[in-house]
Amino acid sequence: MTILTRSPATLSLQLFSTAVRRNASTARFFHFSPLRTAVAHPITAHGPPPKAPAPAREFGEQQKQEQQQQQQQQQATEEEAKVAGTEKETPARPSKPSALKKRFWKNVDVRKKPEEYQVLLDTRPVRTPTKDILSIPPTKPHLAHAIALEWDVMTSAQQALKHHLIPLTSLTARGADIAREDAQGQTTTREQIVRTTMRYLDTDTLLCWVPEKNPYSPPEVDEKGEKKESLRDVQERVARDVIAYLSTKVWPGIEIKPILDEGSIIPASQPQATKDIIKTWIYNLQAYDLAGFERGVLGSKSLLIAARLVAEWSENFRHAQNVEQRRFGIEEAAEASTLEVRWQTDMWGEVEDTHDVDKEDVKRQLGSVVVLVSGETR
Repeated sequence: MTILTRSPATLSLQLFSTAVRRNASTARFFHFSPLRTAVAHPITAHGPPPKAPAPAREFGEQQKQEQQQQQQQQQATEEEAKVAGTEKETPARPSKPSALKKRFWKNVDVRKKPEEYQVLLDTRPVRTPTKDILSIPPTKPHLAHAIALEWDVMTSAQQALKHHLIPLTSLTARGADIAREDAQGQTTTREQIVRTTMRYLDTDTLLCWVPEKNPYSPPEVDEKGEKKESLRDVQERVARDVIAYLSTKVWPGIEIKPILDEGSIIPASQPQATKDIIKTWIYNLQAYDLAGFERGVLGSKSLLIAARLVAEWSENFRHAQNVEQRRFGIEEAAEASTLEVRWQTDMWGEVEDTHDVDKEDVKRQLGSVVVLVSGETR
């Protein structure tokens, strides 16, 4: 008996041929026709162009119903406004100018009373957001005239809604609100300001110094061969001057230390005794000094800078002021709060409409603090 053997290649070829024969009936073939370009025939039609397409009848009726409903709602709103005795602006009258877009007063005057100053728009006094008459202490006539100037340069009532255009008006209203709460025996605003401002102590801008360079690296020198003052040297010099003033005239014997240790990015907390003394001092500030202190902290991002600015200019801190020496003014406070930014912009240049605007905004906020807290010279 002879056994026929086949190689694997021969067997695979036979199996493939069998499968092709079985599926021949279900095979599909693709036919391609040659491409032909389109022929553009001339336009031979005459007469007017066809009419524009019109919406279906059902859609047109639905649109009319919606317009009628809108008109009915608008009429109902106007009738309600007439019944209530108020005038409400509706979107159907876009041509009518808003009352806020024009100035409703002609003259701005300052009225002096025995117990206060008032700023008058013609005959109506300026009011706070709570509808109370803006009251200015009798020892601050310069503040009253500065507020009058803010309103005199306005061209529309809408500008009074922008806080950056009325920094003194809004700040004085804040101080008046605190004074009214003090007269009523309330401490809500005082406690809120203390909590907010004390958060800045552990991350005070004045106490965040850049790390020291390698002591073995050669110091940088200028063109004359003298050693350049590094950013850390400038920060230490400015901070020590502020701390020395506060620790001797405002908080005697207090200990204030930098909040960043060498090689660490986690700020260190101030001693608890220091926090208690500063917290008590903030809570006991006069109403207008407290309002100015709050804005100074928010504007400079530094509790210490704001504290010295208030102590240097407030009429309630005459004992801590030395008129003969140069004061810590707006320029000094703004420079102390933006030391690192100024250092970088002096080295690399500043971005137009960014760094210069921020610089002037800091001066505007700190300047409003000085005008608010200062009073007549005794």
